Amino acid sequence: MIPISESLSIQDCQRLFDLNQYIENARDTFLGYPVSKDFDYSEINHFFKYPINNLGDPFENCTYKVQTHELEMEVIGFFAKLFRADPKDYWGYVTNGSSESNLYGLYLARELHPKAIVYYSESAHYSIRKNIHLLNIPSIAIRSQENGEIDYDDFENTLKLNRNKPAIVLATFGTTMKEAKDDVSKIKNILKRLVIQDNYIHCDAALSGSYGAFMQPRFPFYFMDGAESISISGHKFIGSPIPTGVIITKRSNRDRISKVISYIGSLDTTISGSRNGHCPLFLWYAIKKLGVEGLKKRYLHSLEVAEYCEQKLKTIGIPAWRNPNSITVVFPKTTEEIKSKWQLATQGDISHIICMPNVTIEQIDLFINDIENCTENPNEITEFSW
Repeated sequence: MIPISESLSIQDCQRLFDLNQYIENARDTFLGYPVSKDFDYSEINHFFKYPINNLGDPFENCTYKVQTHELEMEVIGFFAKLFRADPKDYWGYVTNGSSESNLYGLYLARELHPKAIVYYSESAHYSIRKNIHLLNIPSIAIRSQENGEIDYDDFENTLKLNRNKPAIVLATFGTTMKEAKDDVSKIKNILKRLVIQDNYIHCDAALSGSYGAFMQPRFPFYFMDGAESISISGHKFIGSPIPTGVIITKRSNRDRISKVISYIGSLDTTISGSRNGHCPLFLWYAIKKLGVEGLKKRYLHSLEVAEYCEQKLKTIGIPAWRNPNSITVVFPKTTEEIKSKWQLATQGDISHIICMPNVTIEQIDLFINDIENCTENPNEITEFSW
């Protein structure tokens, strides 16, 4: 064992060494979760010696100066442009992840429409139900289609029963298990058709939002399509050693709920008080290195690997499929042995592989080989041993 610290006991050094080995092995064998692991922030590691805290609103001055607000504003501007927001009416901040970003979108919507009902697909991320509960907003779940996309007929019929109430709609651009995408323009048109003028559409684009702009044909999830706020994860498609997210919304909406906090000399417009100041630095660094073309290249690589994975599974008789432009390959649930080794997310009778930018053709071949040589039956019921 290589000594890790002179200030720790041999036993504690051993624990850290073992933990490093465990995490490294786990990192190298997961295919079922949307986390990129091909990042390298070693050039900016020296910033970890600073107590960077992005207190308050990133677009406002603050009396605490050990912060990265300027870089955070550039990150927000980058994604606002990618999501086709009004260049004169956008705002946002870097969050702790999409769950917080979704919480902020719903919180903003509730403040603007306090008597509204939230409508969300049954395929929405589990954080949505939790956030709705935390905010104490009345809500109705809408059926999903077989591919995971919201059922627009069920949505419209449900809305008809509540036409006298404002509507908050949670659209998902890339559902958890099937990477299905709800069409924001269809949702907006239904609201218009039923003359529900007090409405708000929040789009949870945790994974797919980072590469949605590169899909052909263009899929409607942008601000110009009717979204009032859009959330993404930073640690998923882009990659970060710390979970992080981004929320983009309209400045005009933010202005209606902001409050001045004299203690920090800034506006109280975010969910948390102290905010991680390193994450905006990571995202800024990644964006500067990759640029729009780099993000597009990552997506096209992921798409190519996903197509390869789908076809290889079909070749060995497994009915795999993908939603259009999706990097998520869906197939019948696997055996416990395969699920455990490759850390596959499984729900009901399906499992999936998410072909993140770090996933290679060689990894897919190893996965296929394991399936072909596995003797365990995925449908076997484990019996109690007592």
